[in-house]
Amino acid sequence: MKLYKFDKSTGNKIREYNSDFIMSRILRTDQNTQIGCIYLEEDGVIGYHQAVVPQFLLIMNGEGYVRGDQEKYFKVQSGDAVFWEKDEWHETKSEKGLTAIVIESETINPSLFMSLK
Repeated sequence: MKLYKFDKSTGNKIREYNSDFIMSRILRTDQNTQIGCIYLEEDGVIGYHQAVVPQFLLIMNGEGYVRGDQEKYFKVQSGDAVFWEKDEWHETKSEKGLTAIVIESETINPSLFMSLK
């Protein structure tokens, strides 16, 4: 057995795209899938940028707001998940803070297993 940590202390500060958050990388598969844990602090933001590959954001704790290429924000909270297609512009922000798992891969398709909100 091996025990691992992925809490905030194991993460790296991300500043690209005018962002301010901590991300702990979790794993990468042979299918070029990347999974990470994001910690947005109070008033944190994942800046507006294009998805390099399809991205799936699973809100684990807290609440925040997400948007695509429109200026309209949608509230998300624990238990919500957001999917962005490759090249889709998007942003995530939180006034109170949130923790989320992010999955990035060319091969993900959440609609195979999940129903829309």
